[in-house]
Order: sequence, then structure tokens, then C-alpha cells
Amino acid sequence: MSIRTILFDLDGTLIDTNELIIASFMHTFSHYGMSYTREEIIQFNGPPLADTFQRIAPDLGEKMIETYRAHNLAVHDSYVTAFPYVLETITALKEQGLQLGIVSTKMRKGVNMGLSLTGLDSFMDTIVTFDDVTHAKPHPEPVLKAVQELGANLETTLMVGDNYHDIESGKNAGVLTAGVAWSDKGSSFLAEYHPTYMLKDMRDLLKLIEV
Repeated sequence: MSIRTILFDLDGTLIDTNELIIASFMHTFSHYGMSYTREEIIQFNGPPLADTFQRIAPDLGEKMIETYRAHNLAVHDSYVTAFPYVLETITALKEQGLQLGIVSTKMRKGVNMGLSLTGLDSFMDTIVTFDDVTHAKPHPEPVLKAVQELGANLETTLMVGDNYHDIESGKNAGVLTAGVAWSDKGSSFLAEYHPTYMLKDMRDLLKLIEV
């Protein structure tokens, strides 16, 4: 059975927000007199902000989220670009009649900014953000919500992401999964979660759907 629907994580998968995320974490930690190395901060990239900040400083968690988001949105456009071959691959997938969607742990405002800045907004048939669900990835809810909104079939749906919680969410929802080798955490880290596929670059998706 061939793939007919592809759901993408956004940050670190379609658009390169790694430096934006690192800068936003560094700004936030500095603001509250905390110090973390770049390597430590990379490990915070992926899970919902609340999980990270509540664990680090339960009393300051909410304030830290506000500080992070304000900085992230303020400097967003000077950092963010699409990864190589993303636009042409997404265009080709759309021309082949595939349904495409975003499943992100970010809030809708940030997601919309990234999609608009990179010109990807017009290609997406559904967008599921942190604002739209009760349980974020790795819970299956976001993926299942996207599948439901598209009227898609679980067996012909692929969830693509750069982090373990993308793979886990897809698996928990019962869809196919793909890790991306350009993940900030590295392909060997993602391989530990046994995605169905590992993409070396974005164009590998065209081989998967036999374009």
C-alpha cells in the first residue's frame, strides 16, 4: 500500500530553527541567571517548553516560557530558513496529489510564522499545533487529529520528524515513520527509536512514493 499522506514536524525537519531555538534558550537562561552549554541546550530541543522549564525550575517555569517565546518571536525572521530541497520536494509531493500536514509541539503563532516566511504555508492541508491538542507528542493525539482532519488512512500515512517524540507519536498512532538524518541530534540517535525509514535528504521522500 503506497503512502498517500505525509505529516511533518516543522522545526528541525522542514525549517532550520536550530540556531533560533538555541539562541532563545540561551537568552532565557541568561535572563534568569542560569548557565547551560550549547550541547546541553541541544538536548532541550524538541519536547514542549513546559516540560523542560518546569523540570529545571518549577517555580519559574511559566515566566521562563514567556521570556523564551517573546525572544523567539522577536528574532524569528533573522534566523529561519527552509532546509535544502524542502520547497522543491514539497512542491513535487503536492503535484503527485499527496495530502500534506504539519504536526508540531509549537504554538500556532510560531508555526504560522515559520510556514509563511519559508513559503510552505500554501502547501499544507492541515496544521496541528500545541494549541490544538490536550496531549503533545509523543502522545498519539496530534498525529491522530491530523489523520482525522484529512480523512486519511493510518496505513498510508507517514510521520516525518527530527526527534524521538515525532517517531514515538507516529508509532503510537499506528502510522509509518521517518527520521531525518539532518537532525541536530544525529541520525544514530534517531535510529535507536526504529523509524520505518531514515531520510538522508528531503528528496528521499520522492523515492518512497515512487515519483
